[in-house]
Amino acid sequence: MLAPAITDLRAEDLLAIGARLGRPGRGAVQITRRAGVTATRLRGQGHEIREIRPYTEGDDLRHLDAAATARSGSLQVRSFQEDRDRSVMLIADFCPPMLWGTRGRFRSIAAAEALAVAGWQAVLAGGSAGVVALTASGLVAERAAARARGMARVAGCLARAHAAALEAPEAAVPDLAQMLAGAARLAPRGAAVVLATGFDDPGEGIEQVLAGILRRGPLRIELTEDRFELSPPAGALPYRIGTGPARLGDFTALPARRADLVRRLEQLGAQVERLATDAPLALEPAP
Repeated sequence: MLAPAITDLRAEDLLAIGARLGRPGRGAVQITRRAGVTATRLRGQGHEIREIRPYTEGDDLRHLDAAATARSGSLQVRSFQEDRDRSVMLIADFCPPMLWGTRGRFRSIAAAEALAVAGWQAVLAGGSAGVVALTASGLVAERAAARARGMARVAGCLARAHAAALEAPEAAVPDLAQMLAGAARLAPRGAAVVLATGFDDPGEGIEQVLAGILRRGPLRIELTEDRFELSPPAGALPYRIGTGPARLGDFTALPARRADLVRRLEQLGAQVERLATDAPLALEPAP
C-alpha cells in the first residue's frame, strides 16, 4: 500500500533548503552558471545603445527613437547594454487542480520546493527573489528582496497561501492564463520567471500570456506531475479536493494534451523541466 502523500507545506522546510545549497562563496549554486538552468537577463538602462528595433507591447515609451520612427513609419525603440540582474520571480500554482497527490507529496508542495530551490539559488548568487502564489481566491504576492530576508518572505508567503488554499471552501477552478497575466505584471522587467504548475487546465490564451513573459525576461517552467498522470487508467474516476464533494474526472487525454502544450511552449523559447512528485528534491552542487 502506498504511503500517504505529504500535504502540509512548512516555511521552515523551505528555509532549510538554503542551508543545504550552501553559503555565498562556499559552494552556493549559481543559477546563471549551471547548465540547463534559465539564464538571467540584464537589468538597468545603461548608456550604450545595443540596437534599434520595432516597438513591442511592454516596452518603455521613453525609449522611442524619433528619427527611426519617422523613417520607418512605425514605432521604433532603443535598447541598451545593461547591467547583470540575478533577480527571479517565482510563480506557484496553488489552484485546486494542484492540491492532490498519490505518492511522495502533493503536486503543490513539490512545486513550492522546486521554486524555493530557484529562489535560494538566486539570492545565494547575490540576487533577489519574489513570489506570487495563484489560488482560487486570487493572487498572494511578496515583492523581490535580497538575501535570507527575501527568502524568508518567499517561504512565509508560500506556506500561508498553501494553507489557505487547502482550507478554502469549494470554488470554481480559476482561469490559469488570466491569473498568470496578473502575476506577470508583478515581475520586475528583465527578471527570470520560474513557474511551477501542472497545466491541467491552462485556459484560453496561455501561449500568448507566456510569450509576453518571455518578451520581458527568461522563463522556466517546472512541470509538476504525479506518477498517476503519466499512464492513467481509462474512464472517469472519482476524486476529492480537500473537504469538497467527490467529483468524476477523466485523465486519459491529459498526457498527450500536456505534451502538445509543452512542445509549443518550448518553440516559444520557454525552458520546461519535468518535476516528479515522488522524486527527491534536486540540490545540485556548484560546478
